Amino acid sequence: MRVAIVGPGALGCLFAARLARSGTQTTLVDYRADRAARLSEVGITVEGADETYSATLPVVTTPPQRQDLAIILTKAYATAELRLPSNTPILTLQNGLGNVETLCALVGSAAVLAGTTAEAATRLGEGHVRHVAGGHTILGAWTSCNPQPALDALTAAGFEVELTDAPGQAIWQKAAVNAGINPITALLNVPNGELLRIAEARQLMRDLVVEAVKVATTEGYRFDRSLVEQAEEVCTTTADNISSMLQDVRAGKRTEIDAISGMIIQRAQVSALHTPRTRVVWQLVKGLERRAKQE
Repeated sequence: MRVAIVGPGALGCLFAARLARSGTQTTLVDYRADRAARLSEVGITVEGADETYSATLPVVTTPPQRQDLAIILTKAYATAELRLPSNTPILTLQNGLGNVETLCALVGSAAVLAGTTAEAATRLGEGHVRHVAGGHTILGAWTSCNPQPALDALTAAGFEVELTDAPGQAIWQKAAVNAGINPITALLNVPNGELLRIAEARQLMRDLVVEAVKVATTEGYRFDRSLVEQAEEVCTTTADNISSMLQDVRAGKRTEIDAISGMIIQRAQVSALHTPRTRVVWQLVKGLERRAKQE
């Protein structure tokens, strides 16, 4: 099977290395030609709790044609600019809301698979990541794309994968949890587990998740468990993880706050819902981005 991984970040490198190690013909796509050349030469190294392993694979700047699957792991703000192979199933496991709709506009809904992953990874350097914690990956067809090849490839690579008939619900569920965790870790400059030790941060996290769930409800989604409890479980199981948003802030890069908190605010406005805490953390993280740009 031929799989292209689009995005050389922490999760992109993790998925590419695991797939390549399992025998899947894997190509990593990096829009930066200089970095792509270096990664092609030195490969990817993944540090895990039980083992450290490396994988050497082709790294290119444009997704190759005649792929059996392309997995999108870029930042949400880059989705609209992607150049994707034709006649190829496209699986998004990105953070935030709105990625699926953008991909459907690019390639058509019949080619789109959508889902989420709870795999936690931290970028240590170029092509060097730490696999902080394993997690569940959920995926399904947005309309009619066959999800079985994606399931088979990821399962063979050792990922814990589940098919769903409601990928939109899975995406909203993760977005609500991320809306509670990621902005606060970015603002306080702390790993996930610290949110449970700081009483005020823990309460704010809970309030942010509640606001997100209220917005999801207006779109017809209902959750069979408390997402507040799920957010706290994520903080426990990934206590040492540096959230992707905090990694971006520390690196002086643009964050995905617009695709998470920003999209929740936009969708709340459609139903005239007030999300005051979400708006405040969105404003604060945007302030961090602007300060980093000025520096």
